[in-house]
Amino acid sequence: MRQFTVEELKQFDGKDGRPAYVAYNGKVYDVTQSSLWDSGMHFEHLAGADLTEIFKDAPHGEEVLERVPIVGELKT
Repeated sequence: MRQFTVEELKQFDGKDGRPAYVAYNGKVYDVTQSSLWDSGMHFEHLAGADLTEIFKDAPHGEEVLERVPIVGELKT
């Protein structure tokens, strides 16, 4: 499984045809095909970031990530 640094993850922002990836609890998810992540943005959240801390304030649980593929792990 691919290992991503925080800097590498930032490149996957969903803009200009790039894939949209987000990290949560050390795993990196591909949200590119999700209609909820249009142009790398989901409400005020941006792709290419670790969402672990802000996820606890979300109106949904982590089960929503079961709908998208895991593409790697985030190196800390």
